[in-house]
Amino acid sequence: MTQTKLMKNRISKKAASFTESVIREMTREALKYGAVNLGQGFPDFAAPEDIKQKAMEAITADHNQYAITWGVKSFRDAIAEKSKRFLGLDVDPETEITVTCGSTEGMIAGMMACVDAGEEVIVFEPFYENYAPDAILSDAKPVHVPLYQNANGWHFDKDELRAAFNENTKAIIICNPNNPTGKVFSHEELEFIAALCQEFDAICFTDEIYEHIIYKTENDETQDHICMAQIDGMRERTVVVNSLSKTYSVTGWRVGYCIAPPDITSAIRKVHDFLTVGAANPLQHAGAYALSLPESYYQSLQKEYQSKRDFIVPVLQENGFKCEMPQGAYYVMTDVSNFGFTDDVEFTKFLIREIGVAVVPGSSFYHDKSLGSQKVRFCFCKKDETLQAAAERLQKLKANG
Repeated sequence: MTQTKLMKNRISKKAASFTESVIREMTREALKYGAVNLGQGFPDFAAPEDIKQKAMEAITADHNQYAITWGVKSFRDAIAEKSKRFLGLDVDPETEITVTCGSTEGMIAGMMACVDAGEEVIVFEPFYENYAPDAILSDAKPVHVPLYQNANGWHFDKDELRAAFNENTKAIIICNPNNPTGKVFSHEELEFIAALCQEFDAICFTDEIYEHIIYKTENDETQDHICMAQIDGMRERTVVVNSLSKTYSVTGWRVGYCIAPPDITSAIRKVHDFLTVGAANPLQHAGAYALSLPESYYQSLQKEYQSKRDFIVPVLQENGFKCEMPQGAYYVMTDVSNFGFTDDVEFTKFLIREIGVAVVPGSSFYHDKSLGSQKVRFCFCKKDETLQAAAERLQKLKANG
């Protein structure tokens, strides 16, 4: 008598419920076809020499073994000092800071530390592609609230956001400045979100990785970054997630951190310990130096990226993309309906293989892929010659039109 063998699923339902990173896939496609990579958000220019030198000095000084799990003390002290300097927040480096392997780990560690199975996490969309999988890996239910675009930028509908909150809402995720839209949340918007968090006893996870990349207004006025933890009543219910990656052009270092109240920090540290043990020891020493850089560094960073933005956006508009100037970060979400392609994936393949410019298909930033079917995202954290090369190749779109 033949016995039927029991077959179990080898892949978890969690892992089967989302795809691999589309953003990272676009970098591989760019390499395959020799396309200019305006897809993945990493600089193609060198990191600052003095920061690299500090990393090499730390390695030479033999800071090469495990650091304290939740972070090198000098780095945590530097995080606290910078938080005071730029945000006016008094942060205890001993009880309120956890150093993580990039902001990516910081977000998932924070989610796993705070969210229980079945609880809901609100996510604005379009969203950075990690957020929905973070919610799923935390056994949470993501609830999506749309951001709408008009001539004045991206905004959310207050009634829709309020309707998304309920007694089962555990948290909301915001990214400010926002990836992929370039939106900068206003003080009024943050206060509205804060009021809902307090009304429904919810936590706010705020991704602040682009905090120093905010552009001047059309009136040449400087916009200040506002952190949710600065809003009245939110210090004790906000998890600030940040990283060295974007501000200091070291995306490959994977050194990030979470700032949170002591009880949440204690939970994050336990999750972090068993996820990764700790971030790279010598790079944290270099990070302590980076965080102490003077105001002039950040002014120069903002000016450089504003120049890149002001170059690439008109290029895109002139070549058939519908888009507006982003307020912050270094991305442009564009509408590609002028080109007549069935969807964003087909257009992205065409752009990479025939035009020679890699972008990210907009559908990767939406839970309902059809919502992004006529959008693609460009990033402009690239050398001027890279952006110029992309501009020259994009002119071929006119010939194809």
